[in-house]
Amino acid sequence: MDEEEYRIKYSNLRILKSIQEYLKAEDGESQTALFPIRVPDDLLCQVVQLQGTESADELIHQIFRVGLTIWSERLYQDVFGSQRNLEEFIELVKERTREIS
Repeated sequence: MDEEEYRIKYSNLRILKSIQEYLKAEDGESQTALFPIRVPDDLLCQVVQLQGTESADELIHQIFRVGLTIWSERLYQDVFGSQRNLEEFIELVKERTREIS
């Protein structure tokens, strides 16, 4: 594996780890927020009207989490393809870390 491929895989591994930690957090809180999020007008209007603003906020968060889960699964498949490949790469990262230390 050349250095460029290693760097890309390592960056993607960090992304996947960050997503995993975010999805495991019960409150879904993150240190970073990005606005605005674009959603269909009627979706928000009807949910707010029927269930209130807190429900609309929770719905948007649930939609985001589902999308993030699907996107991260695709990224995992594209970058590593299998659990074995992921584990082998993690071992390579550990070896390189030991060499630096």
